[in-house]
Amino acid sequence: MGREPGRYIRFTNSAPESADSVEHLRAGVKNGAAGIGELKFSGALDAPEVLRIYDLAAELDVPVLIHFQENASFTGFERLPAIVKRYPRTRFIGHANSWWANISSANDNKSGYPDGRIQPGGLTDRLLADYPNVYGDLSANSGRNALARDPEFAAGFLERHKTKLIFGSDCGCLDGHGAGQQQGGALKGKCTAQETLALLKRLAPPALFRRICYDNGARFYGLANAGN
Repeated sequence: MGREPGRYIRFTNSAPESADSVEHLRAGVKNGAAGIGELKFSGALDAPEVLRIYDLAAELDVPVLIHFQENASFTGFERLPAIVKRYPRTRFIGHANSWWANISSANDNKSGYPDGRIQPGGLTDRLLADYPNVYGDLSANSGRNALARDPEFAAGFLERHKTKLIFGSDCGCLDGHGAGQQQGGALKGKCTAQETLALLKRLAPPALFRRICYDNGARFYGLANAGN
């Protein structure tokens, strides 16, 4: 970042259960961080330790990126609507297994990468539609899987939430062919980021592809030359 100022941005992070979490995050934003996260926490999404971080994000006017994974991180996903309603000034970016599994209403939160056709009315879809302070991060295999499992639904989903979705890689690939990733199945020998980008190119026309892969993030994070 120091060698190429203006090209990279960073977030700041701290374990929510840490006693000095708020002070650490506040200092990180003061020193130039554009947001808070990616937060991972073994407790509930409405635990007192994390409620203070939602308050801080609103106070500092920065987004908070959260890893939702039932039984592992920020559990109790079904209670998220009450949280985003309670904190209307906090900008939430949803990410990971439970966030993307709940794109379908037919979800039991037990499968990290569910397959099969998506049933309309999923909680993630409704959160993006109903709350202006909720956004979605398409990174990692969870985001890729949500797009790949039902392309017809995914194409409509991308168009429907075109101002709320942000491409991210969250990819551990070291060589463009999956080296360094701990992914098997459909992603064995493949780069997660490349696979997600290929899906987006197939599902979205060029203007929408640019909006999701660049314009939304540039505008959201205050980068120069952001699109409209």
